[in-house]
Parts: sequence; structure tokens; C-alpha cells
Amino acid sequence: MMRTHTCGQLRSNDIGQSVTLCGWVDTVRDHSGAIFLDLRDRYGVTQVVVQRESGEETLEMAKKLRGEDVVKIIGTVAPRLEGKTNLKLETGEIELRATSVEVLNRAATPPFFPDQGELPGEETRLKYRYLDLRRKSMQNTLILRSRIIKAMRDYFEERDFIDVETPILGRSTPEGARDYLVPSRVHRNHFFALPQSPQLYKQIMMVAGYDRYIQIARCFRDEDLRADRQPEFTQMDLEMSFVNNEDIIGMIDGLMVQLAKDILGIELKTPLPRITYDEAMRRFGHDAPDLRYGMEIVDLTSIAKETSFRVFRATADEGGFVRGIKVDSRAEEFSRKRIDELTEIVKNDFGAKGLAWFRAEPDGSLWSPISKNIEPPQLEAIKQAFDAKPGDLMFILADSWEITCKGLNGLRRRLAAELKLYDPKTMNFSWVVEFPMFERDSEENRWVAMHHPFTAPRVQDMHLLESDPGACRAQAYDLIINGYEAGGGTIRIHDSTIQQQVFSLLGITPDIAKDRFGFLLDALQYGAPPHGGIALGVDRVVMLFSGLDNIRDVIAFPKTQRAIDMMTEAPGTVETKQLRELHIQLSHPPEIKA
Repeated sequence: MMRTHTCGQLRSNDIGQSVTLCGWVDTVRDHSGAIFLDLRDRYGVTQVVVQRESGEETLEMAKKLRGEDVVKIIGTVAPRLEGKTNLKLETGEIELRATSVEVLNRAATPPFFPDQGELPGEETRLKYRYLDLRRKSMQNTLILRSRIIKAMRDYFEERDFIDVETPILGRSTPEGARDYLVPSRVHRNHFFALPQSPQLYKQIMMVAGYDRYIQIARCFRDEDLRADRQPEFTQMDLEMSFVNNEDIIGMIDGLMVQLAKDILGIELKTPLPRITYDEAMRRFGHDAPDLRYGMEIVDLTSIAKETSFRVFRATADEGGFVRGIKVDSRAEEFSRKRIDELTEIVKNDFGAKGLAWFRAEPDGSLWSPISKNIEPPQLEAIKQAFDAKPGDLMFILADSWEITCKGLNGLRRRLAAELKLYDPKTMNFSWVVEFPMFERDSEENRWVAMHHPFTAPRVQDMHLLESDPGACRAQAYDLIINGYEAGGGTIRIHDSTIQQQVFSLLGITPDIAKDRFGFLLDALQYGAPPHGGIALGVDRVVMLFSGLDNIRDVIAFPKTQRAIDMMTEAPGTVETKQLRELHIQLSHPPEIKA
């Protein structure tokens, strides 16, 4: 080995040893001819002293060192001078007194230094990701990611799961997000698709008799990106046979207990709390509610039907909803300007027509620019519905169910963050269950699967597949952490007749089903056991356990929100020869990326 120790390894009991360290020069300080430098690797930092006793050649070499140079240093471990210990460093009681300094590689002046206080913009950090990854916070995050994945593997190995790799090159299937396609050179005009998930393969594994499957799987979806979404991502993928949804949920409850204890040092009580999809939408306006704070939605539609205030009354009479949230005891913090800003946010971001508001006055009455248009009995009813106390502030939307959900959820999350209604370090785990089987695609006027087309309906709702698909509930469940969907799963359809019935509802004809899913439909006829599973978003779980809010900060080489790798400049153009081999002809010249 080129080095005997790492830069975070030496302690006071190593004093007197001759050692060799390798690493990056973090800082260099010239103190009256003696050179002090901090040598860094991913394990830590060691202070090195080069002085005249080190030899003139070594001292001159040290004077020429610059930040990020890669060096090899031989020396003797010594105690730091009295009063010079650094308790912030694990190596802070010792220093290395150098006898030899060898430059392994000179570094050009970097666009930024890993230890600098103010970092450049994210695109610069991603372009020079190899420098960004040298930062201690990035190192800690990737180490935590590794620990979480290992803990997952260990947990499932102890419970008889086997790790099975499934193909990256597969078949494009309808439904779900847009596929990434890979043209075949050998089979002209045919394409592979990168997997959005290993869904079909893991179901095949159940038919094959491997009743406990696990995989840390790479997945790909060509969709619009957000701070918590990437075009390629990692899932902890699980499937089990001879189970119901309680078995799957219980298995993941145990995993969360283990991770929370090992990674965060906190004890979780199980079973983790559960709410139904309908309850989540009614109380919080979202199917992944953040339960670390209250501010629940209050439905005022019945009251609106009794008032003569035109906006509320008309909305209610036309089948819309009047709903709101309350900010407790903070009304004085909201100026008219701030309320106007919030109004523009719900209009521009969520399509709301406007935002009404009421303030509870010291005498207990409600005041608002619209309060004069609402009769006293209805004002009192609104007050009672909110359980409003002096100093409270209420925000109300009158619109469709969808817009009131989106607008109030967005407002609720924004206000909770701005008003610091929760401790960012706290963790809240819950389940949302009993999702609808289907939702209506208004543009195409057809049913689409809420989760995926292989989801089994609740047994008690099976008859609704024919009579009322919109009322049919799925055996589906999502794990929610701090208002993020950390994972989702379902019990699968294991009966080919029911699978064909669901395909028919989704507009997937027998010919399309045979073409795209024939292998699965065939497999279901050869002794398919009842089975189900779940996929946890590893990137998102790491983000939440790290206390971060940007998924790119937990991935070594992420893409931007424009799906670009800034470091390699992917995607890029290819040679005409390659296109000819793939039987591809471009109809437009490649666009130049901004």
C-alpha cells in the first residue's frame, strides 16, 4: 500500500510512529518559515508540519504546494504544541512532522474549493462534480446512502429474501410514464425500453416460486423533473408470495424501525399510523400529507349554500367546494401585502380564482373585506367550523375539489415552512391506504390506473369493476415520510381473467395486451400464487434521512431539472455512422443545449 494510514486515523496513541499519508492539500500556512498544511482524504484531516529539521529540499517542496495538490507525505506522529490542540478534529491532538513530501499530481486552480464558505451555483457544482464530491457534506451523504442500502440488504437477507437482478433492456409497455427507448441494431425498427420499474419481472419471479425477492434496482422514466425526481433513480424493490397488504406493510414497518434506530438513533412505534386516501384528501388535500403539523382543511361547503355571498353560494350550488385552513394565533404576522402575495401564488401555481380570508378579532368576531357580505349566522358558523380564536387567520378557496385540494395543500406546506410550525429534524412516518383503482383522464375521457394496471382491487369492491369503476378501491398502499411519498406498492392481480377485465377497462385491447404483456398473461395461467410488493425510492429515503430537500444532493452524478448531465454533457450527438447502423435518420438537426 502507498499509505500506512488514512488522514482521519491517527490518534495520540500513535505518537512516535513513522507513517505515510496520502491525500489532497486542503490548506497551506507559512508560519515564519515552518509550513503547516492540512492533508485531507474522505476519512478526515491531519495537520502536517514541514520545518527546517525536515530538510531544505522537503521544506522548499512544501512551500510550493497549493490547494488540491495530491501528495504523499512521510513523517513521525507527534503531539501538538501545548494549547494548539483542535478538539473539532478527531486527529486534533496530534500532527505529522514531515521528513518527506512527494507531489503525486499538481492541481490546476479549481473553479471553486471544496472547503470554501460560499459555494457557486448548482450547475457549476454539477459541471465540476468531482470537486463538489470532495466536500465533507457530500461525502457524509454518500456514506449515509451506502449505510442505508447495506442496512436494507441486511434486513431482508435475515428474512430469507434473495437478491435477483432483472434486465435493463426490456419491452416498452403502455401506461405509466414515458419510456426511454433504445434502438436495436440487429432487429431493424425495433426498440428496447429501459425499465420504469422491474414490475413485470418480479411478478414472474413469484410465478417461478421465488416467494421473497429483493433488488436494489435502477429505474428510468422520461418525465418532467422536480427537486425530488430524476430521470434515472434507484428503487428498493420487493415482492412476496402468499401475502396480503398487511404482510407487506408490516415488513416495511420493521424496515423503517431498523433504519430509524440504526441511522437516526430514534425509536419508532409500530404499526405506523395509517389513513385512507379519501381521508388524506379531505383533511390535507394531498395523498402524501405531512403530519408533522396540523392546519387541517375545513369544509365550509354546507355553510356556503346558506349564505348570500355570491362567490361562495354559486360555487356550492354548482357542485364545487368551499374549503379552508387556519393559521393559529399568527394573524398579526400577515400584512395585506403578504396576503396579496399568497393570493397570487394560489392563482398562478394552482389555478385558483382567488383567495378569501378572515381574521378573528380580539372580541371573537370575524373580520374580512368580504365579511360585510356574509350574514351573521353564517359568519358564526364559519367561526365554529374553524374553532377560531382571537388572533387566528383563515384562508378559504371556493373552487372545484381538485383545485381546493391542490391550492390548500400548497398553501399549507408553504405556510408551515415559513412559520416554522415543525422541527425540520423530526421524522414522521405514516401510510396512506385504500387508493382508488382508477382515475379519469379528462383529456382522453378514459380510465387510467391510479398505480399500475396489475393492481388488484379490494375483494369487497370486485363487483364494482363492472358497475362503478370509479368507486372501486385498490389493494394499494403508500409509505409517507414528512409529506413525501417514500414508497408505493400493491397486491397484484394473480388471476388472468381479472387481469384481462382490468385491461379492458383501461382500453388495452386483447391484441395489445397479448403483444405487450403476453408473457405475463401466459405465466398467470401456470400456477401464479397470490402476491404483492412495494418499491421504496432509495434516493428519496436518503434525502429524507439526511434532512435535505434536493434529491440531486444524495446522488453521486445526478441530472439537472433539464435532464442534462452537466459534467459529461449528456445527452450528446452521435456519429452519422452510428445512426445508420441503427437505421435512424434525423428529421431535424440536433438542438444546441443552452
